[in-house]
Amino acid sequence: MALRPYWRGYLKLSLVTCPVQMMPATSESDKVRFHTLNRQTQNRVVSHYVDSVTGKDVTEEDEVKGYQRGENEYVILEDEELENVALESTKTIDISTFTARDSIDWIWLDAPYYLSPNDPVGQEAFSVIRDAMKAQDMVGISRLVISRRERAVMLEPRGKGIVLWTLRYGDEVRDEDAYFEAIGDEKAEPELMPLIQQLITKQTKDWTPKMVADPVQERLLDIIAAKKKTLKKPAKTKAKPQPSSPANNVVNIMDALKKSVAAEKRAGR
Repeated sequence: MALRPYWRGYLKLSLVTCPVQMMPATSESDKVRFHTLNRQTQNRVVSHYVDSVTGKDVTEEDEVKGYQRGENEYVILEDEELENVALESTKTIDISTFTARDSIDWIWLDAPYYLSPNDPVGQEAFSVIRDAMKAQDMVGISRLVISRRERAVMLEPRGKGIVLWTLRYGDEVRDEDAYFEAIGDEKAEPELMPLIQQLITKQTKDWTPKMVADPVQERLLDIIAAKKKTLKKPAKTKAKPQPSSPANNVVNIMDALKKSVAAEKRAGR
């Protein structure tokens, strides 16, 4: 079953434009997820907002965003004000800047998406943009609205397609020097290096996704499967015989379809 595109729009470089579609490159849909239930009734528990002081329920129309400026003091922002500062969703990835791929460190990369042509007509334009970046080892920088949030993005050619990475903002990245400066400048003992290198060589293997398998996920699935077996199966109820559709209905529908096709052919001539 083909997955539905997460986003559709256009890829644009100067006067070159082509329709594209975007899909998340990672997924957590197969992860084991739990619902919180009432142990007594086994009904699902529903969460809702309550006032932290009065304890009373808060209706959806009374919910509002607030920025804390002091103890129990907030600056309230209305939905209209938040929407006005957002980038207008033009559905176009307009590449405005190019930079060398090796100039962007790993820490700036956030979430990956697969970008591909959305129409056979646009494949040539897509290929030209992709191959030109690949030939010069360049990546494109643009901006895009994803889930109502403006994101800076990087477009990196990969195989037949393009990987679009959302980028972290500058205030989200911490300087590594602040965390590594306490590490001393001691050098490893020369006689220790060959021993460590031997260990690395001995334990070197080709990469496989099994190296990052989730053992907790596998154990949870085993527990769930075992519990399913212990559950009592409900008694089977005899299914009531369904009345069969009259045969003449099928014949009439077929006749109608044949007449429709014949009418289309006559109209075409």
